[in-house]
Amino acid sequence: MHSLISRSSIRRLPPSLIKPRPPSRRALHLAPPFLLDDYVPRHMTLSSVEASKKRSAAYAHLRNCNLCPRLCGVNRFETTGMCLIGDKAKVNVIAPHFGEEPCIQGHNGSGSVFFSMCNLRCVFCQNHDISHQRNGQDLTPEELGDWYLKLQEVGNVHNINLVTPEHVVPQVALSILHARDNGLTLPIVYNTSAYDSLASLELLDGLVDIYLPDFKVWEPATSRRLLKAVDYAATARESIKAMHAQVGDLCFTGDGIAKKGLLVRHLVMPGFEAESAEIMKFLAGEVSRDCFVNILEQYHPDAHVGKPNTRSKSASAGQQGQKPQAKEIRYAEINRAVSREEISTVRKAAEASGLWRFCDPPRHDGFSI
Repeated sequence: MHSLISRSSIRRLPPSLIKPRPPSRRALHLAPPFLLDDYVPRHMTLSSVEASKKRSAAYAHLRNCNLCPRLCGVNRFETTGMCLIGDKAKVNVIAPHFGEEPCIQGHNGSGSVFFSMCNLRCVFCQNHDISHQRNGQDLTPEELGDWYLKLQEVGNVHNINLVTPEHVVPQVALSILHARDNGLTLPIVYNTSAYDSLASLELLDGLVDIYLPDFKVWEPATSRRLLKAVDYAATARESIKAMHAQVGDLCFTGDGIAKKGLLVRHLVMPGFEAESAEIMKFLAGEVSRDCFVNILEQYHPDAHVGKPNTRSKSASAGQQGQKPQAKEIRYAEINRAVSREEISTVRKAAEASGLWRFCDPPRHDGFSI
């Protein structure tokens, strides 16, 4: 039978018998500068006058749409612009979601609202069945806000997570205001591609608690080819700086759930480590060295990547009676999974730039708190 050993007896053991503790990494999400005792969502602190001004601004933007960098300028009560969405939001899925960062989904899930269509046309889109197709139900801002309340009351979720909302910001603003007037007490997550206009973010100021942008690529030539928006990177830089100015660095309550701040995602693309390094330098140098970053590893060929190129010369040659050649495929340079070496290179570049708060998977099978 083993006897208990007192603290004093442990101190008297020879140094050779005392194993040093391995260096422990500080729990980044619970570090004191980023720890909140409690949190009240920003929309709950708006005055009635501020709320009325936002409602008026939202309707004005719908009549002359300038709430994304496309600047279509259409009256969305009458027609549609690049996004093909009018005055009602088209929603594909509304449900508690467990596929987000642990600090966003928590134990009960994130109350996710997946909007159909998008203001980008990413050729590798992992959600192309939602973002490239007009599937789903049309909801007024009031109906959308009522769904937030159902997610809160029935789903018991940790937040309302608006996924790909860049093209429906007026409807989103109106829905949040409607829900807060009817009892919404959850934080709002704005889950975006970062292709947002500053006018859009100004309308959202005071309504959004967590900005969750995905900064994709750096070079204009890359964004023109893969995202169909040459100004993507320049727009994303200004948008992310504006987001950080509104909500600051990501902060948590003691249960490990994020409540406010900026969380930047970056999907590592095969062969684009140099562009990833530039993005990390920008985040550390122009946003904050305390920026919370999630380096995503799950890229795989999807959407248009790897599909046969019907306009290729080889295909036409075969039709003209010549010996058919192997068909060319579209976007062949990214038609493969990302490698462990590429992911490691991006992580090292992020650390070298001064970033240190990363969304790493927990080292056990449970939820990381």
